[in-house]
Amino acid sequence: MRLIIVRHFKTRSNALGRILGWGDSPPAHDWEKDLIFVDRTLRDQGIEVDAIYSSDLERAQRTAEYYAKYRNTATLGHSGQLNEVNYGTLYHKSKAWVIENVQEYKTDPGYVFPEGESFLQMQARSVQFVTKLGVHSDSNTVLLVIHAGVIRGLVCHLLGLDYTSNLKRKISHKYIGDFLIEGSRCIRYNELGKPSGFVKQGIVSPSSSESMPMTDVDIALT
Repeated sequence: MRLIIVRHFKTRSNALGRILGWGDSPPAHDWEKDLIFVDRTLRDQGIEVDAIYSSDLERAQRTAEYYAKYRNTATLGHSGQLNEVNYGTLYHKSKAWVIENVQEYKTDPGYVFPEGESFLQMQARSVQFVTKLGVHSDSNTVLLVIHAGVIRGLVCHLLGLDYTSNLKRKISHKYIGDFLIEGSRCIRYNELGKPSGFVKQGIVSPSSSESMPMTDVDIALT
């Protein structure tokens, strides 16, 4: 399976540096610019998509619908397993305030946000979705429209990277992750759009074959 992963359009809350999680926000004034870039890049690369999946959140679903509109896509679906981490009571607080007042934010992946969940719990459910997807989409190219936190979790799992030290890697709205999944392994990773913090900071090299097996994960959300 070839797995293309992109981020949703930029929202007003993204532009203002506010926490979203399971909440939503209207598009930023220049929201379409990033989507045009991603769509054009996929076309220039000759990538034909067999299916598009997004999270249940509006910003991801609307982005998926944008890409589906210009493609003859066989499947368009969404799943709560691909949702961003649930930040609970931190919703819509400024990231600057959270960094100053919540020591565990992006330092402890096991920390459960009040009335929310942990990064590890979010990673577990998204990995489970991708694992099951690989079983049913062996020879297909699938586009996932998801969130920065989910992308970090999947990159760390699929490439065998330490999760704790990579919670702060930058993921642009122009990010395009290109994963080749063979059986239960990611055998190739590339970035076709704006380089992520993983590449810019030398954590991984594009076209790297270093990976770990995908496995089913027991999920215990609280």
